[in-house]
Amino acid sequence: MRRKSTLLCLAALIAAVTSAAVSTQETLVIARSEDENTTPTELISEEPTTEEPIVPIKLTEMRVHSEIALRYAHTSVVTTVRNRARRAQEAFFRMLLPETAFISGFVMTLDGKSYKAYVKEKEEAKQIYNEAVSQGFGAAHISAKARDSNHFMVSVNVEANTTAVFNLTYEELLVRRNGVYNHDINLHPGALVPKMKVTVHIRETEKITKLRVPEVRTGNEIDATEQDAQNPIALIDRAHDDREATITFKPNLEEQKRLMEIYSAKSKESASNRPYYYGRRPEEEKKEEGTIGQFVVQYDVDRSKNGEVLVNDGYFVHFLAPSSLPPLKKHAVFVLDTSGSMMGRKIEQLREAMQTILDKLNPGDYFSIIEFNSNVVVHSLQEVLQPKNESHTYYNYRYEPPTLVPPSEATVENIIKAKVIVSRLQSYGGTNINSALSVAIDLIRKGVNWEVKENTTEVAATTVSPTTTVSEEKAADDPVDTDKNDLEPIIIFLTDGDPTEGETNTARILTHLSEKNFGEKKASIFSLAFGEDADRSFLRKLSLKNEGFMRHIYEAADAALQLRDFYQQVSSPLLSNVKFTYPKDQIKEGSLTRSKFRAVYDGSEVVVAGRVAEDVSEIDTHIIGICGVSDGPSRKKYEIMHKIPVSRGKNEYMPLERLWAYLTIKQLLDEKEISDADIKAENTPEKKALQIALKYEFVTPLTSLVVVKPNATKSAVNAESVDLKPSFDFADNNGPQNSIIPLSGHFMSSLTLSRPASYQSLYGPPAPSFQAVADAFEEEDLDYGMAPFSLNSHRSVFPKLSHLSTSYSEDFFGYPMPQQSIAERFEYASTTFSTPPLSPLNQYNLDEYPWAQDLINVTTDMLELMVNGTQVNLKITKASLVPTTSGGDAQCGKSTDASTGVCVYVTRCRSAKPISSVQYAELYCIVGDGYAGVCCPSGEVDKIGSN
Repeated sequence: MRRKSTLLCLAALIAAVTSAAVSTQETLVIARSEDENTTPTELISEEPTTEEPIVPIKLTEMRVHSEIALRYAHTSVVTTVRNRARRAQEAFFRMLLPETAFISGFVMTLDGKSYKAYVKEKEEAKQIYNEAVSQGFGAAHISAKARDSNHFMVSVNVEANTTAVFNLTYEELLVRRNGVYNHDINLHPGALVPKMKVTVHIRETEKITKLRVPEVRTGNEIDATEQDAQNPIALIDRAHDDREATITFKPNLEEQKRLMEIYSAKSKESASNRPYYYGRRPEEEKKEEGTIGQFVVQYDVDRSKNGEVLVNDGYFVHFLAPSSLPPLKKHAVFVLDTSGSMMGRKIEQLREAMQTILDKLNPGDYFSIIEFNSNVVVHSLQEVLQPKNESHTYYNYRYEPPTLVPPSEATVENIIKAKVIVSRLQSYGGTNINSALSVAIDLIRKGVNWEVKENTTEVAATTVSPTTTVSEEKAADDPVDTDKNDLEPIIIFLTDGDPTEGETNTARILTHLSEKNFGEKKASIFSLAFGEDADRSFLRKLSLKNEGFMRHIYEAADAALQLRDFYQQVSSPLLSNVKFTYPKDQIKEGSLTRSKFRAVYDGSEVVVAGRVAEDVSEIDTHIIGICGVSDGPSRKKYEIMHKIPVSRGKNEYMPLERLWAYLTIKQLLDEKEISDADIKAENTPEKKALQIALKYEFVTPLTSLVVVKPNATKSAVNAESVDLKPSFDFADNNGPQNSIIPLSGHFMSSLTLSRPASYQSLYGPPAPSFQAVADAFEEEDLDYGMAPFSLNSHRSVFPKLSHLSTSYSEDFFGYPMPQQSIAERFEYASTTFSTPPLSPLNQYNLDEYPWAQDLINVTTDMLELMVNGTQVNLKITKASLVPTTSGGDAQCGKSTDASTGVCVYVTRCRSAKPISSVQYAELYCIVGDGYAGVCCPSGEVDKIGSN
């Protein structure tokens, strides 16, 4: 009673303070101003107080585990931080994700409470966000960029003397480039980590023929090759007739420091090659602290030249990576931006890259070089016989239609002449994109068998918009044998800006070029966005509409290498007009992913997936296309036919269903991006993609992560029906609001628990328990209309503990209150709040084992975990009497402290409390009749207390 009286007295004292701070010799109380935009002011005590130094929050462990099965990677990143200070501190979890990855799970465990994220439709999450803002809750939005990556970041208040665990999972289909699959893991812990371990487990149906682990990279280099140095401390263990491999990387503190220094030096060197533009934000020039680099695993598999078809549990995946075929002869048109913004280092790097690219042309290829700025020039090799034209250094405001020049064959003599022309490129003028690409398409459509007649000028027709003929459509869809001297048409388009001359409306440019580039001679347009100012969204749509893809060439020291590496990926087309067909009665309608491809390039792979119809015993596969011949320029029909038996058995390690879902969403998002259809239609690509993303819980541009209340059970996993009821039922009906955080690439909000009105009158408005922030997953589609608050304004509204003296702390909901024992806090809470419902951890007596939160299935009373791609189900009990093994505890190998131990039920092992779910997958064992055990050191069995 005396403690309660003391608390009430203190509460009354605080209630008497409105907009001023009251100080005593022992305490310093900070009152919140009525003006929410006013930063709280600290009043100094009449007698100086000495505040003990704060022990900084420490990152104690980082574990990354990737399961790769059939090129499909599932990666889990688990980090643990410890706050040893006597007051709460802010901790950050950062992760750079591959550009092609989808987040598929996120769990935060704070002071033993787990907050699991679910996927919600973005608009619904936005409504939650807006509602939170309207109630005065804080919000923040941070954006960041990294090469070929998306930045995910969460900040959170970690209570005094507690541990926080972050578990992020993401999935991706690995892309084959230049003959290998690349699996990249960004290691940006922000500090040295006492325990760091990266494990990559690969499982394939065919033998792994190549397996390389290059030195840790900055992420700024091009793909590593077999000539690059290998990682000396990465251990590779092969198994199962070379169809399986495990790569382990455990850098100690000394190695981490060495790698961080290398990363910092390389980043500084790269930044020094970038020109300084007025208005560049200072933070963009800061070096990243605590970055180890990019851990890369490269591998390839033995494959049949006829492709590989896998069937499992009603889904199939068809891989085709042709080899041992002569490359098709091509007509390559290089469309090069030489506008004024290319001046300096960029134009030098372009000239340097083109010298090598020209050398990579295959015998029998033809090529054209188009230079564009305000005007467009189709270069003739005869220019080398003329003196260098210095007039290009002057700006010409008047557009003059260019003269078309026949393409040149890739002979040694012609390549030498072309290099001279490239060496003379100068930058000046504006950016006339529409005219440049129109001229490129004109050249493609004219072919190679034509000449400029004397006294006649061939002028490009840049305004013609022909329509596709029936015969051309048929030729494109149904390739047949041909002995014509046809060339595979590709356009390599490089620009560092957006259209500023001629037609500047990007929508009209896209429409015009799509109408012009059609039929059998439709060219693949590969766009290279050079630097940060290029309109990436426009260039991506341009390439998607024209059978190509966009790449970002980063403005760094290795830009010339990036250009050459990109060209290498598309320099050798092996097949054209490729079409995969399957009997309609064997495949479920509407389930097939993209099955037509304009071209397949050497070193790449195409993938088709779908769902098998019911009661089908085999699938008839049929691939048709056009390939080259080894002894001349002619082409012939390419055809493969297979019969694949269908087994209805389920192989857990073959992730064909999720691979199908991932691939379908990716392609539907591409369709959405280039579609001109009415967005109100019922069956749009966007709505299909959203439905699948919600079902499989993928975070996409259409969906957001939502964190629900800590005591949510497995019944809330249904992403389309997340339980949004309040976490607690307060006596005065003004308890915590829905504990929800929209965590998407476009917005974040704070997890905020509001106090009852009676409590609020004493202590003022609420402060957030934690703040979550994340970057936009698509840099070109940031949703700035969502009122992104700055962190500073957020902090001014909700003062953090740094504004309070050590005599004050936060209550168990995160609100400022005088120091008192845990027992006192819960005693006070019990007089005000009703008893909360049991969480899954409570139900199974696992309160001190927070890592089990996202493994529990309350429907089956089991822990569900993935081990080497296979799901393992282990029983758990609600009884107070824990399961044991008859005959005593069995010996086991590696325990929680890496020593030999015994297999006991999880709650009997004290040292299993602070581990992660990923660690448990490595340490689990089976107790009695299938119960969840853990390999525990003998001295930690049946011990009471924390570690």
